Amino acid sequence: MFTGIIEETGTVESFQPLTSGARMVVAAHKILDDLELGGSIAVNGCCLTAIEFDSKTFAVELSPETLERTNLGALRVASRVNLERPLLPTSRLSGHFVQGHVDGTGEFVALDDVGDGNWWLKIRAPQELLKFFAFKGSIAIDGISLTIASLEADTIGVAVIPHTYRETSLAALKPGGRVNLECDVIAKHVERLLRSVDVPSSLSIDKLREQGW
Repeated sequence: MFTGIIEETGTVESFQPLTSGARMVVAAHKILDDLELGGSIAVNGCCLTAIEFDSKTFAVELSPETLERTNLGALRVASRVNLERPLLPTSRLSGHFVQGHVDGTGEFVALDDVGDGNWWLKIRAPQELLKFFAFKGSIAIDGISLTIASLEADTIGVAVIPHTYRETSLAALKPGGRVNLECDVIAKHVERLLRSVDVPSSLSIDKLREQGW
């Protein structure tokens, strides 16, 4: 479990495609302090397992599912990535509950300068995920906990403060590039439960009002 508060950005040192999946090595500093073999690290919001590490880098394996569902397959040597360690039970939850389970990718549309170091981020989301987004709701974009400030058709607008711009990989995004999206886990569970509810066909808004709803 993560919070979407990025601890540092790392740099891809190597990316090796395999017959099935890939192997990636990332250079980092802070997150290596207490890393253990088999420990989890969120890389651009995707929960991965450290299979090797030393004082300067860690290595992860990427499954075919991960490469298909995320933007990690588009990474190259020197790509900047957002990194976060798992949440400790004693930590303050500064962002929101982020599982590191990427639901899909969106298209980077623009990052517009609105003055004083603030930015307006626009992401085009896939149709199948739109039902999980709400105005002022939480979203993880490349692992960053952000608040949805506007929803226009399939485009999400997010306000980015100077700190977030400086401390994450957002500045490196290019129009048309893919970003990892994770929807609010509560919204996903509610949607699943509602799909299993058998609603009588005779039920209507007027009848609900008549019964005091």
